Amino acid sequence: MGQRIIGLTGGIATGKSTVSDYLARQHQIPVLDADIYARQAVEPGSAVLAAIVSRYGESLTHPDGTLDRSKLGDIVFQQPAEKTWLEQQIHPVVRDRFRAAMAELSAAPIVVQVIPLLFEANLTDQVSEIWVVTCPVDRQRQRLMERNGLTLEQANARIYSQMPLAAKVARADVIIDNSADLPTLFSQVDEALQNVS
Repeated sequence: MGQRIIGLTGGIATGKSTVSDYLARQHQIPVLDADIYARQAVEPGSAVLAAIVSRYGESLTHPDGTLDRSKLGDIVFQQPAEKTWLEQQIHPVVRDRFRAAMAELSAAPIVVQVIPLLFEANLTDQVSEIWVVTCPVDRQRQRLMERNGLTLEQANARIYSQMPLAAKVARADVIIDNSADLPTLFSQVDEALQNVS
């Protein structure tokens, strides 16, 4: 039995972080997070941030030189072509970071890779099983508005810019339903960990 590499994905605000935090805390499984790598890819001084500023102008950075993520979000979540361009800059960096991190974790029996755009970025080849965290769209919308301070329109733009959850669920090896309470969620995670195909 080789290394289990769990690709954890789902829609925006479905509860991926809750699941990955639980796996790390309760089961001591190493967790690699694509969002963290994506944030590192646009840090001041990075080639990706330079490309973003070159394309959209200095107004997309804060006075301290960091990226204004909400301004960029308003552009890319309204314009599919711009979202594609941005992903083409960031995805190769993220893939490289995963490769380097996995090289250091070659002895770990299980590794979790949290990749919101697992399917969209064609990263399914780097995992051995796919877990999709799902919940009703009204709950996604509510979480986004509360967590990120978004308007209804901004929340909807982010939800509907993504691959439909149903399409992700159809390609999942494991479906984690996050529409009930935390104990229900965590018991599904525990069960999925024990079920080795």
